[in-house]
Amino acid sequence: MAGRVVLGALRTLRPMNRVWRSPPVRAVHLSPPMCAGHNKWSKVKHIKGPKDEARGRMIAKFVMMIKIAVKEGGPNPDMNINLAQLLEQCRNKNIPKASIETAIKNAEKAKPASRHMFEARGPGGCLLLIEVLTDNSGRSQQDVRRVLSKNGGMLSEGARHNFTRRGVVVVPGQSVTSERALELAIESGAEDVAETEDEDDDAPLLQFICDNADMWKVRTSLEQLGMKVTSAGSEFVPRTLLPLDQEQLESAYVLIEALSDCPDVLRIWDNIQAQS
Repeated sequence: MAGRVVLGALRTLRPMNRVWRSPPVRAVHLSPPMCAGHNKWSKVKHIKGPKDEARGRMIAKFVMMIKIAVKEGGPNPDMNINLAQLLEQCRNKNIPKASIETAIKNAEKAKPASRHMFEARGPGGCLLLIEVLTDNSGRSQQDVRRVLSKNGGMLSEGARHNFTRRGVVVVPGQSVTSERALELAIESGAEDVAETEDEDDDAPLLQFICDNADMWKVRTSLEQLGMKVTSAGSEFVPRTLLPLDQEQLESAYVLIEALSDCPDVLRIWDNIQAQS
């Protein structure tokens, strides 16, 4: 999954430079490794706390999102796209079935909540988008502001302008060559494809980037081409990446982990690029 999903699925994506030629010929790039897990954070992973605690927070936040999705669109995933996407992510993250069923069953009892996006600037001038789901936006903003201040960041209007909303379809990347990845992108109608790794187990992944309106078409095409789709959703993709040195990278990692611990924070996107 990409953005940094607080849940561990979709961290930040590198901005994709679309290159268009005269129709119907279209060039597709294979972006270099980036974004999730080992590709960006491998040199600072020793900072991360116990995985059991992180997994507990991940499950709790999935449960919260499921409840809201059910309240907004009903309990039938065939009629509720947001719920269907969440259930797919839960399966890929091995979230207990009992937790999912309980969340759906108790959705009507959930407190009214709304989504908010906070814009921030972190170590080295990196930009962050912080999505929260809360029943008290003032409290959430205060919590986020406190964590930012404590870890070298600040709320900063305008960060969102550096990101664009794109459709992202993720498939396993094992045994898929760069040449085949390009072929799949062209055949499925994706604008770009990026190689990355799963943040939890470092398994190789391919992220097919497309217009939001084309996401389900790209997904269906990839499945017809024999690929197993692990997730599909709308993500914030940075227009430009900001290289950070080792010290800045470690500080940014600590900040993002601290923000992830905030109960109301769902996902975090950044424009960070680790210097090689």
